[in-house]
Amino acid sequence: MFTGIITDVGTIAELEQQGDLRARIRTGYDTATIDIGASIASDGVCLTVVALGDDWYDVQVSAETVSKTNLGSWTVGKRVNLERALKVGDELGGHIVSGHVDGVAGVVAMTDEGDSTRVTLRAPEALARFIAPKGSVALNGTSLTVNDVDGCDFGINFIPHTKEVTTWGDVKLGDQINLEIDTLARYVARLHDAG
Repeated sequence: MFTGIITDVGTIAELEQQGDLRARIRTGYDTATIDIGASIASDGVCLTVVALGDDWYDVQVSAETVSKTNLGSWTVGKRVNLERALKVGDELGGHIVSGHVDGVAGVVAMTDEGDSTRVTLRAPEALARFIAPKGSVALNGTSLTVNDVDGCDFGINFIPHTKEVTTWGDVKLGDQINLEIDTLARYVARLHDAG
């Protein structure tokens, strides 16, 4: 489990297709404190550490994960949002995030509002019903509050701090963003559908 509070921005150092996609991610984390088999959310996708170095870790990404996320578009040098798994007793500053991405949303509009940037994203139709104004979503692993919803489109405001300490300062029109809907919204919808 994760909180959606990004604690490092890593860089894709190597990519290799070995049956599964293998990625090396350079990080500012103290890799001596990371175990083989640990889960680290990388752009919101829960990935398992399979190898470690002084300032990097490797993950393997299955074809299923590539097909459901934006990880297939990773390139060497790309910056990615990172979060280590939640420990009992950690502060829960965002919302409960599983790292199990539901789909990909596209950036369809961007507008500067003061020092903040309002980004409008388009969710897949099957996921749009789970997104509500003032609800939570995880986008590329970042816990965010939804400002408004119009059909499949929803708006998020990014304050300067978020743009500085995550990859959200790099976002541009047309980007494909990993979307994880709020777990609570998923269960409420399921209960509603069950009658």
